[in-house]
Amino acid sequence: MERVEQLNGPMEKRTLPYREAEDSDEQHSESLATMPAVDDASCNPAPSENGDNVESELSRINEGCSGVQRCSEENDEINESTRLIEANDEDGDGSSSNGGTTSPGLAGKNVALVQPNNHRRSDEPTELSFEKFPENHEEKLKRIKIENALDDPKTSLETWKQFAKSEYGLINDDLRRKIWPLLVGVDPQQVDPAPSLEQLNNHPEYNQVVLDVNRSLKRFPPGIPYEQRVALQDQLTVLILRVIIKYPHLKYYQGYHDVAITFLLVVGEEVAFHVMEILSTNHLVECMQETMEPTQRRLMFIYPLVRRENAALCSYLERSTVGTLFALPWYLTWFGHSLNSYRSVVRLYDYFLASDFLLPIYVTSAIVIYRQNEIFQEDCDMASLHCLLSQLPEDLPFEYLLKSAENLYRKYPPRVIEKDVETMIAKEKQQRLNEEREREYRKLYGKKPPPVSNSIISRFLPHLQLSRRSVFVTTAFSILVGFCAYYYRAHYIPLAAVR
Repeated sequence: MERVEQLNGPMEKRTLPYREAEDSDEQHSESLATMPAVDDASCNPAPSENGDNVESELSRINEGCSGVQRCSEENDEINESTRLIEANDEDGDGSSSNGGTTSPGLAGKNVALVQPNNHRRSDEPTELSFEKFPENHEEKLKRIKIENALDDPKTSLETWKQFAKSEYGLINDDLRRKIWPLLVGVDPQQVDPAPSLEQLNNHPEYNQVVLDVNRSLKRFPPGIPYEQRVALQDQLTVLILRVIIKYPHLKYYQGYHDVAITFLLVVGEEVAFHVMEILSTNHLVECMQETMEPTQRRLMFIYPLVRRENAALCSYLERSTVGTLFALPWYLTWFGHSLNSYRSVVRLYDYFLASDFLLPIYVTSAIVIYRQNEIFQEDCDMASLHCLLSQLPEDLPFEYLLKSAENLYRKYPPRVIEKDVETMIAKEKQQRLNEEREREYRKLYGKKPPPVSNSIISRFLPHLQLSRRSVFVTTAFSILVGFCAYYYRAHYIPLAAVR
């Protein structure tokens, strides 16, 4: 049985167990230098005991990754790839003259990433690059249908959901800018103006938010003007702070900025705030609680879903004790932190905005099932499988995976999987009780306790410690008593009746 507690213990610190590294790129360093001064000590308060356990666990896993020669790619190779890509963008037409919050690749054209990322460790930042792709014939036909639907004021919400969930999603960011607000019930014409950053810098979470935003440079389009990059950083900081100020019961977590930045780039600062406040009180509300326990419980849905589709695969994962930590950033950021293809990120956001809030879990399960051949070829140990699963391949067929996730949702709705999770939790609780009993017995007697017996004697005398010899003697004595009772009844009771 999987040791769920091992990787999924309660966390009281509202931070992700992955830490994004500081950018070594000179351009990024220059941008960081212009941001408000941030004291690392104030931004990273001492984590709780449980938080330490999770972060140390991830650190141990990554050390194991180096041991199995899978996640040991050095940072200088990644930085070199980053410099080459940015150099290409500067030489080409990657720079933009766009104003506001839109990027050069966000003016109605599809974009995607082609940078290799096969050896990135799970706690390293993902480089989000942008490349333009022409529309194919099917995308062009769908775009025309969506544009016609936008011209029809009678188009229903269900129609927008079907467009968002069906193949190719909403095609481009020009259409997303108009339809994403409709999917969550936001009127772009009725939005609140954003306050200035100076008005919000007294909030307790300000330093942590600024630190995360500074680390999010890799999620901005490359080649945009320096002034626009700094403006986007400030807008992202204001966007996040506005939500947690308006809803003080919601707690900010690392990775929240990965979600916010996607909406900022697509729909702009003011509309993004209203979209994020709706998502924060619905889709992401479990992730924004005081502890991570609700999120960890949701991640446990992965194993029952995998078990119902492929019991052998589930058993293999459970024997490895890999847990569900590999999927934590996927769920918290809607894959925005872990994918380096902008095109894939916004396609997934199309789908998630139009679906039940648990669909990211079903997509995660579909990915695990899809990669079963790779999993079986890997060693059945925690470090090896964590390193394999935490890295999302670039060539994942997301249209196929979204259909698979939809089929899983129909076959095994959340109410069914919830019962499986309750069974898993009960087994885990019983396992902990058994381990505690064994530890106490070893302290008292210096040896392992005997196995639990289901005999009649153990039922009536549960505290009686029975060895193999005592069980044999007790059984023999019971047989002897039974034989004597039978002999007495057969010979003496009839004689007494005659007299």
